[in-house]
Amino acid sequence: MRRRSLKEYLLLFSKGMGMGAADVVPGVSGGTIAFITGIYEELLDSIRSVNGEALRLLSRFDLMGFWRHINGTFLVVLVGGILFSIASLSRLVVYLLENHTILLWAFFFGLIVASTVVVGKKITKWRPIVLLAGIAGVAIAYWVTIAVPMQTPEAYWFILLSGAIAICAMILPGLSGSFLLLLMAKYEFMMNALKELKLDIIAVFAVGCVTGLLAFSHVLNWMLKNHYNTTVALLTGFMVGSLNKVWPWKETVETYTDRHGVVKPLVQENISPGAFEQLTGEPSYLLYAIGLAIFGFLLVYLIDRLTDDPNTVERV
Repeated sequence: MRRRSLKEYLLLFSKGMGMGAADVVPGVSGGTIAFITGIYEELLDSIRSVNGEALRLLSRFDLMGFWRHINGTFLVVLVGGILFSIASLSRLVVYLLENHTILLWAFFFGLIVASTVVVGKKITKWRPIVLLAGIAGVAIAYWVTIAVPMQTPEAYWFILLSGAIAICAMILPGLSGSFLLLLMAKYEFMMNALKELKLDIIAVFAVGCVTGLLAFSHVLNWMLKNHYNTTVALLTGFMVGSLNKVWPWKETVETYTDRHGVVKPLVQENISPGAFEQLTGEPSYLLYAIGLAIFGFLLVYLIDRLTDDPNTVERV
């Protein structure tokens, strides 16, 4: 655990806010934000440190040792930023999704394109297995984006499972935990639970998140430590495949009616801006969308330049 200045902690809090804002949107991953802002591996190491040794220190009431072992200040500041963002921005993001869909997706499209470039350039050696991992990542993420949401139970065991699956996706760049919740028909369910403060549902979901996070962080950390280039190629592929989900102009092929009687899209297909205008009779906002996509791209590029570590060593 390294010491940080107040300025660095404020920056870390803002990175957490970025992760929280991304996780609210189905199709965007908070893990992407963590990766491009340079805190991804420290995040995994900190999560992985919540282990038997941490419990031993806690059982001996060695609170300072426990705190140092789990990199506690880092986790608290980052999670604080994530929770603050979810609490303060979730309504705004939901509003933008409902009223300015094209512009929001255009911004995230540019952000993810730039993230793909930023993450992809961290691959230091291209080999056949690395290339295959990238292709597999594209295929998996693309399949996830075209999968049709299913009908699922609202029992506690499935809410627990949903939390575990969603949190694993949320820390993977390119795979959206929110979108997986959407596929499991639990995105709106959990948003309503948060809005209505259904503490039992929130608690069960949180337990699932913690369980999945502690288990999966070990696997992902091992992959990055032992198969860095292959893992980064897989993650880059995830981001490329996820672009299908955030394309701004879509045609709704199938709809469904939620429990409040509101008709919502179920299956959508990507179309050109011109076709969108012809089919819907609505403006495509093409120039605004291009501008926001460029802004998203430049934002990631700037973040990468500011957080790039000149002492990075070559990994294989």
